[in-house]
Amino acid sequence: MTKPKNIQEATRENWIQNTFPEWGTWLNEEIEKSVVPESNFRMWWLANNGVWLKTHEDTNILVDLWNGTGKQTHGNGLMKDGHQMMRMSGVREMQPNLRLQPFVIDPYAVKNVDALLVTHIHSDHLDINTAAAVLQNSGPDTKFIGPQAVVDIWKGWGVPEDRTIVVHPGDEVKVKSVTIKALEAFDRTALLTVSKEEKIAGHLPQDMNEIAVNYLFKTSGGNLYHAADSHMSNMFAKHGNENKVDVEIINYGENPRGITDKVTSIDVLRSAEDLKTNVVIPVHYDIWSNFDADPQEIVKLWQMKKDTLDYKFHPFVWKVGGSYTYPQDKEKIQFHYNRGFKDVFTHENDVPFTSFL
Repeated sequence: MTKPKNIQEATRENWIQNTFPEWGTWLNEEIEKSVVPESNFRMWWLANNGVWLKTHEDTNILVDLWNGTGKQTHGNGLMKDGHQMMRMSGVREMQPNLRLQPFVIDPYAVKNVDALLVTHIHSDHLDINTAAAVLQNSGPDTKFIGPQAVVDIWKGWGVPEDRTIVVHPGDEVKVKSVTIKALEAFDRTALLTVSKEEKIAGHLPQDMNEIAVNYLFKTSGGNLYHAADSHMSNMFAKHGNENKVDVEIINYGENPRGITDKVTSIDVLRSAEDLKTNVVIPVHYDIWSNFDADPQEIVKLWQMKKDTLDYKFHPFVWKVGGSYTYPQDKEKIQFHYNRGFKDVFTHENDVPFTSFL
């Protein structure tokens, strides 16, 4: 849409269409043009638990991309009946979960996706706009991969059944150069998620394996473990014993009083030790205002403990929209955006003096 040239042309609709997504197609273009070095894999953080994985062989896998918002109005001030946070805490007041991050990718400009994977049923991971965009812009070989309940929702939205693949812990799926292994998830919050109708009907605890999985992505550059919204579990050690893990992504956040929903800083480190990973990357802390946390807490704890506990891994503090290449970036502790201006003074400048000193 054309930007307004005067007050009369400036409207709310014009503002929205010219502003959102805030990054436009900048990141879409970056991902498409990106060439991954041999024996490496590259990924981009798309906010929340959303990740784009790209391999040297040009396999492109999209995980948990969410294009929604949190609260936009105070409404009646109450959570929906049956909401997992209400069930967990016994609190009825609406949680103030406002979205903190901009939209760094345009879902409807997404191209060349070989598979869309979703870890579990929560709506900030399972997104209808992502599903629609991938279905519209991809070829017939692009697959939609997830646990049974996720696939059921996709089919209800109109994703053809022959494009879907249901996975349970232990299943492996080959997508071009990447082998994807589904593993047990430890997301107790997902078990509390029921509709009002299910609650009235006397809903029993759901089967975790039908509603949530973790993923291990085996690439020519190393293996990525996506822990989704899993809580701390001793089973991380089992996964670490049975699988080679190079990089772990795990949810992290500052839990509100009476809530156990996100992994704490110490459990980020515990999970990494159990998985025997080389790098652990916290995510999810960025998106909800009421779970906002500082990942430097993880770094400080790691610095305190790494020598006495002989940690073989280190944390990496990412930023939304940024990339991470493994093992090329293996030694990095923190991401910083490209600052540009690398070629200053290679052309004649037009200022009247060259120094302000």
